[in-house]
Amino acid sequence: MGCAIDIVFIMAAKIRSSKHGTTRSRKNHIFNDSEVSSIQKFLLNWYDSKKRDLPWRKLALSSEDPNLKAYAVWVSEVMLQQTQVVTVTEYYQRWMKRWPTVQDLAQASCEEVREMWAGLGYYRRAERLWEGACKVVNELKGEIPRTASKLTSELPGVGQYTAGAIASIAFGQPVGVLDGNVMRVLCRMRSIGASLSKSLVTEHLWSLAHRIADSNRPGDLNQQSLMELGACVCLPRGPTCNTCPVKEFCTAHLRTVSSGLGQALKPEGTDLSNDVLCIEECQLCLPKSERYDQSLGVMNYPRKPPKRKPKVEEYAVAIVTRGKSETFSDRELLIVQRADNGLLAGMWEFPSKLVTSSDNVVQSLLQEICQVHEFDQKTLAKAEHLGEVTHFFSHVHHCYQVYHVPVTSDASTVAQKEVQQHQKWVDQETFSKSAVSTGMKKVYKLAIQSTKDITATRKRSSQAKESSSKAKQRKLDTMWKK
Repeated sequence: MGCAIDIVFIMAAKIRSSKHGTTRSRKNHIFNDSEVSSIQKFLLNWYDSKKRDLPWRKLALSSEDPNLKAYAVWVSEVMLQQTQVVTVTEYYQRWMKRWPTVQDLAQASCEEVREMWAGLGYYRRAERLWEGACKVVNELKGEIPRTASKLTSELPGVGQYTAGAIASIAFGQPVGVLDGNVMRVLCRMRSIGASLSKSLVTEHLWSLAHRIADSNRPGDLNQQSLMELGACVCLPRGPTCNTCPVKEFCTAHLRTVSSGLGQALKPEGTDLSNDVLCIEECQLCLPKSERYDQSLGVMNYPRKPPKRKPKVEEYAVAIVTRGKSETFSDRELLIVQRADNGLLAGMWEFPSKLVTSSDNVVQSLLQEICQVHEFDQKTLAKAEHLGEVTHFFSHVHHCYQVYHVPVTSDASTVAQKEVQQHQKWVDQETFSKSAVSTGMKKVYKLAIQSTKDITATRKRSSQAKESSSKAKQRKLDTMWKK
């Protein structure tokens, strides 16, 4: 049954945690029955009075169709991965207006989906969402799977977290969810200081999430209220513990109170006297090498592994334009499509090439463009450096050296070989609606501003020369009159 507890899915994390020995930990790292009941009650009361007014919540509440509700949740959860709520809201409303059902999305093309997603980043998410919709319509008779385990096994790109969100909100299945916000809340409530990169830690956190989820309102409790608490109260920096509805069950908070007041307001059986709260071999406590910092309070938890320093890559980018007008904004742009795999797969961009120290990359890039489009080699001499743009991804920083390469209006046509190489000319209105990455939009913005500045400078220079020439002519006229 759709609303039944998916026992296999829920018990999996518990079994894995048992194998790793986490069940040997003292009660500081788990919730007892009394705590679970109180936490559920306090969290739901707080959520009912403090929850934010978000469009996906409205749609999920207003829909009587579980399939439509599941689709609405699915879209929102995919968009919210690695992206802030304030950014997602506008995209979500536009998306649902254009494709209000999973059937509507399945009828769209991948290119249309990329265009709609442009600017949200992590573009593979959009493609997997579209692929999932196509599978639901073409293979699953239009019905989104009803349980968390079937969601993960049958839909591409749907992991344990997204599956839990859909199953709990849309179908009332009491399964836990675990994202960054929920991890932070649970780590602080149970003083879990071991690195989140360890599988036994995440598995234990999943078991805690499932433990709290067993409620009459699983969607509101395990997915909505816990995430809301992490997003609005239990913040990474500057948490407002005094407003937290479950602070009396938070061992990290109680420890801070104990340190500040000289007394421990603690649940029965909770030992807050030592830096390491459990037996020495406990793999959930703060490691001995990372002692508790009293000045941080609850922010001692969770401990994240140090971020790797992102690599920096430099690219030469050629903005090739054509048209009779010399005004940049009136000219067509040459854009190329990236490969269907890797970073920014399938997105459109200006021709570019990775810069290395071993060759003249700019010259090489321009020669390639000339060969493909049969430009005159004199085009190379027209390249003008406009400036530099930096764009940050999570794991790599791109530095773009931007060049403008104007060609005459008849220098190239949309030939068959251009189509084969995924290249095309577009006017600038079409460019603004295309599936172009945020980094390339920054490059375009630089080009608009730089060409305006260059045009203005040239105009002033021309006016100055004209004024000087007129002044000289007046001087000569005056001399001849004498």
